[in-house]
Amino acid sequence: MQSHAKKAALPAITLAALGVVFGDIGTSPLYALRQCFLTAHIAITESTVLGILSLIFWCMMLTISFKYVTVIMRADNNGEGGIMSLLALNLRSTRFADNKKIYLIALGFIGASLFFGDGIITPAISILSAIEGLSVATPMFNQWLLPLAIVILTGLFIVQRHGTGIMGKFFGPLTLIWFLSIGLLGLWSVMQTPFVLAMVSPHWAISFIIHQPYVAFLTMGAVILTITGGEALYADMGHFGRLPIKLAWFTVVLPCLLLNYAGQGALLLRDPNALENPFYLLIPEWALYPMIGLATAAAVIASQAVITGVFSMVNQAIQLRYLPRLTVLHTSDVEQGQIYVPFINWVLFISVVILILLFENSANLASAYGVAVTMTMLCGTILISILAYGVWRWPMWKVALFAIPLLLIDLVFVGSTSLKIMGGGWVPILIGAMVYTILMTWKDGRQIVLNRMSSDALPMDLFIKSISMGDETLIVPGNAVFLTGTPDLVPHAMLHNIKHNKVLHERNIMITVITRDVPYVPDIERIRVEQLDERFFRIFMYYGFKDQPNVPEALKQAYDQANVEFDMMQISFFISRDRLVHTVGDGMAPWREKLFISMQRNTSPVSDFYQIPPNRVVEMGSQIEI
Repeated sequence: MQSHAKKAALPAITLAALGVVFGDIGTSPLYALRQCFLTAHIAITESTVLGILSLIFWCMMLTISFKYVTVIMRADNNGEGGIMSLLALNLRSTRFADNKKIYLIALGFIGASLFFGDGIITPAISILSAIEGLSVATPMFNQWLLPLAIVILTGLFIVQRHGTGIMGKFFGPLTLIWFLSIGLLGLWSVMQTPFVLAMVSPHWAISFIIHQPYVAFLTMGAVILTITGGEALYADMGHFGRLPIKLAWFTVVLPCLLLNYAGQGALLLRDPNALENPFYLLIPEWALYPMIGLATAAAVIASQAVITGVFSMVNQAIQLRYLPRLTVLHTSDVEQGQIYVPFINWVLFISVVILILLFENSANLASAYGVAVTMTMLCGTILISILAYGVWRWPMWKVALFAIPLLLIDLVFVGSTSLKIMGGGWVPILIGAMVYTILMTWKDGRQIVLNRMSSDALPMDLFIKSISMGDETLIVPGNAVFLTGTPDLVPHAMLHNIKHNKVLHERNIMITVITRDVPYVPDIERIRVEQLDERFFRIFMYYGFKDQPNVPEALKQAYDQANVEFDMMQISFFISRDRLVHTVGDGMAPWREKLFISMQRNTSPVSDFYQIPPNRVVEMGSQIEI
């Protein structure tokens, strides 16, 4: 019965996946094929058109259909995907020593950082390329394109705080209409020039590469635009599952995309002047304005998908302790994955607007687009190859057979797009470098702080013995809860409470929150309680990297298990408010230490992050030199 229910829900889930997963790759026909010819100033001939279309066809088949849909989507972390999940899976490998795993973390950070850069460019290029159809209708719109793009994007980022639940209901049907429309437009053009279907033969791609190797190399930097968004298939696997994404790709997205590219190519064979805008010139005059509206809606959906992906990635990084705590708001009482990160939202918005004002049109933006995507894809190929060897236990020959061809393709893409760096490709690289620096600085800084605290702290067992033998400390009624990342050591806040207030509560609970490398931890595995003596207890709370920690809720669960009455008004949460001071000596470079201190000072309060009522929190200050 349950299997039947799943089968009945499959079409609905597949439709929903269309609206979220394929928005980015689905808007590529707006600008990708035209850019392939403009990049290397290629003359439009039968051999060049079919050669480029053949490159697009085989890149889609090898990179998306084989690499992502067939292989990488097997790497699910309890159903979840994305580069952070892939990193977490790799860190479980027993084939690599712990001191070598820092290289895996660095590789994952690079991929995540570049994905952030991609998240800034996608909304800009998608919206601009969609509304540029207005200039095809009449030149009078040219001066209004930039203001209109900024207005649309402003509205998009403003509504983020309300969540995507309401808009999400329309995403699937709208995206389906979009794909069917571009597929039918392409089919109509192909029927007029059926010879264009010869593009499926690799002969045309190979011939193009052999006869014009340098031009083909340059062109690959634009061909990558046809497969941008491929990483979203893996990243969004946790929302929809592997089967609906595969089904949507092979039955709707892939056929419609290929038909549209073939249709644009057929139009160029009939009329080389159509290179001005081959996508919109495919459209009959009566349907131009409706298609501009539909393209704009599809571009908004594509932008929404990338923004949501960035929110999700940032939240995972926070839970895994790779980023400082930021305010994360849940916009749905039903869907756990719907979140809003205000700080990241407005950083994205300001960055996107700057990009639009800087590059002005989609053709210029295309010169910056692709660099981050290719490097992210390269990181993904390396991580999945390491996973196949270290976790799936593939023999080396099988890993090489899989990895070498895909790495060669990725390296060609990276090499080709690297030529764009001076023309604007430096933008996503700069953004990625900044994000990577933040990630590594926070990770290293936290480790230094933990080491400093461990060296200065008192072991818990010795502390309990000294308290039991002494008689100077006054025992007061109530429960004191101390949050600590070092469960074997006495929390700083407890030491300060005894030192300054000379009191100890009748029940003292040390809570350590541990994030596992799985997306979600079931409630039954949420807590583990240890009783150290009649006054001291230690509780470990386990969460997944997509869970939202709620300490009071988990604490109530622990009380219920121990058959102890839970009364929030009898509980005080003691939190150490550490003040970091930069000193000259071992550790990070001075500028990185100052960056870490700045991030630490601007993190959201522990009480907010763990959903502790502010009126039950007592903060105890301490100073740590790094």
